[in-house]
Amino acid sequence: MQLLPGAEPFRHEGGEVGVLLCHGFTGSPQSLRPWADHLAERGLTVSLPLLPGHGTRWEDMQLTGWQDWYAEVDREFRQLSARCRQVFVCGLSMGGALALRLAARHGDAVSGLVLVNPANKVHGLSAYALPVARHLVRTTKGLASDIAKEGTQEAAYDRVPLHGAHAVRQLFRIVDAELPRVTRPVLLMHSRRDHVVPPADSARILDRISSTDVTETWLERSYHVATLDHDAERIFADSYAFIGRLAPSAADREGTTTGG
Repeated sequence: MQLLPGAEPFRHEGGEVGVLLCHGFTGSPQSLRPWADHLAERGLTVSLPLLPGHGTRWEDMQLTGWQDWYAEVDREFRQLSARCRQVFVCGLSMGGALALRLAARHGDAVSGLVLVNPANKVHGLSAYALPVARHLVRTTKGLASDIAKEGTQEAAYDRVPLHGAHAVRQLFRIVDAELPRVTRPVLLMHSRRDHVVPPADSARILDRISSTDVTETWLERSYHVATLDHDAERIFADSYAFIGRLAPSAADREGTTTGG
């Protein structure tokens, strides 16, 4: 199956600190690739998988569900854990929900979470009609490329399959119930102006998790896909600093690499 441009998964073998990056619903690794490159260039081991049913054509999503998406990131997390001393999980939008579930289920094996505009709920009255509507209507308008930066596009579907929307709604409800089990350090960055995920989602996540080491940052110049937007460099720098604070060997490795 032919991939959308830039949608291929990315892996980089670095040091003993690993990072798993999870892309969003109907999106692809392209939305997180600059972030992955930034971390890889600093000596970290990085995994950026392509979620099943994503990165090709929207019809392929009809054959997958949230269990498939979570199974993919869980597999990648286990592989990183076998390879690295510490593993951090980062996520954009629905990828944030997947990251939170990993933290809820794997506990201390997750060294920290970096969440960018994490999603927690499918909003609107139409969400309640999804169990029935998905059998009557195949798709609705897409969510892609909510980006303030001119000339920047996201490699994502231009349609949302209602089967997939129903699946992501199920995922959000499950993750919401598991949020009190999240105890690991969290860096949450969200946009003032996001046309896909409202700030209420971040507020609910912060209210329900049990983590005590929590940093919340507002992104003033970006829309939903902030990792490709005006605040991207801040996301990259702040996430690396967050990882370096909790895994000093990550910063030590960068100093050794650049000094050599």
